[in-house]
Amino acid sequence: MSEALIGFAAVLVLIFLRVPIAFAMGAVGAAGYAMETSPKAALSMTARLITDAARDYGLSVVPLFILMGLFVNRSGMSREIYRAAHAFLGHFRGGLAMTTVAACGLFAAISGSSLATASTMSRVAMPEMRKFGYSDSLSTASIAAGGTLGILIPPSVVLVIYGLLTQTSISKLFLAGILPGVLGILMYLGAVRYVVWRDPEAGPRGPRSSWPERFASLRGLGGILTLFAFVIGGLYGLFDFAPLNLTFSPTEAAGMGAAGTFLIALWRGRLTVRSTFAALSETAITTTGLFSILIGAWIFSNFVNFTGLPDALVAWITAQNLPALGVLAMILLCYILLGCVLESLSMMVLTVPVFFPVIVSLGYDPVWFGIIVVVVTEISLITPPVGLNVFILKSIVPDVSAATIFRGVTPFWLADLLRLAALVLLPSATLFLPSLF
Repeated sequence: MSEALIGFAAVLVLIFLRVPIAFAMGAVGAAGYAMETSPKAALSMTARLITDAARDYGLSVVPLFILMGLFVNRSGMSREIYRAAHAFLGHFRGGLAMTTVAACGLFAAISGSSLATASTMSRVAMPEMRKFGYSDSLSTASIAAGGTLGILIPPSVVLVIYGLLTQTSISKLFLAGILPGVLGILMYLGAVRYVVWRDPEAGPRGPRSSWPERFASLRGLGGILTLFAFVIGGLYGLFDFAPLNLTFSPTEAAGMGAAGTFLIALWRGRLTVRSTFAALSETAITTTGLFSILIGAWIFSNFVNFTGLPDALVAWITAQNLPALGVLAMILLCYILLGCVLESLSMMVLTVPVFFPVIVSLGYDPVWFGIIVVVVTEISLITPPVGLNVFILKSIVPDVSAATIFRGVTPFWLADLLRLAALVLLPSATLFLPSLF
């Protein structure tokens, strides 16, 4: 057990020295396994994990969902989503910030990535909010916070990785993420209302759109929303009746989504040979990075499991006679503290192999815990000092200080804490949709 704790400390030191998380976990895991067994056994274990990852058909869902999001981005859908949300919400005080949150939620449901959502919507929404005199703190905060929805609303790459790490049903995880994602949008809208209630000048009203204009703004979304409904419906067997008889596995659903978004972008005239190649190249680079992190996490997890840390942790918790909710509170506190210094994906792959056996031993549902982990990870994306979405936004809007953005996101991560408490106390809110299928 002590060897595993030393290994965790070594990984954290390497991360702070800016060694990539994949290499930090892989090197420490392999070295620790070699010390516990033999160098030959460590090399064999590492080679086997790399080979298994290359052969794993289930992992193909990752690049396909990434490619789907990139084609959506290149098809110009982000501006049409923002325009539709603006038509319905722009006339409220703080309406453009609400528009940004709603558009981020819609874009997240298609792209599956927080960083892609934040970086894309910042280029669309920031000029509009500045044109209407919105404060920089509210403008940037609504983009940074809205971008976090990308890792929860399906299809979510982070939920896919959690499912792969824990052998949990990806389809059930996607279903479980819908209601918490919608709740996140609503609570972010409430945070915007709170900000403009405190400072009406932070978010002036915009012009009111007529109902014909609102309906007209929805026309450009028809194709992609139909595709999204088709993919999700096929994934959950909604079309499993004669004469269609369509049911998709997660990988098949991702393939249908990627092919469909490619055809929509091509039909819109937004794709060229160069842009298609760029999307494929970016997918390959992103997928390589994610697979490297996964393989590193599996190597480190093998070392941790060999030392017996998860079993020892379960035994220690059992001996303490702590209530299950108290243990869960300790785990969530660890996540919140780690989120202040670690990037979200690194935090998840580093901790889930240790905490997951504890959660299962306490009788908690693995699907529910996956959503809780993602919600806590969302909070880490906008909390100082390493709020990744904040720094992505800072790089795109360099004239706004990080301190201004962090100050603006405070009401949003407080809303996230309230949502986290609600999901912990009411697990049925998360598990309701999976229980129907």
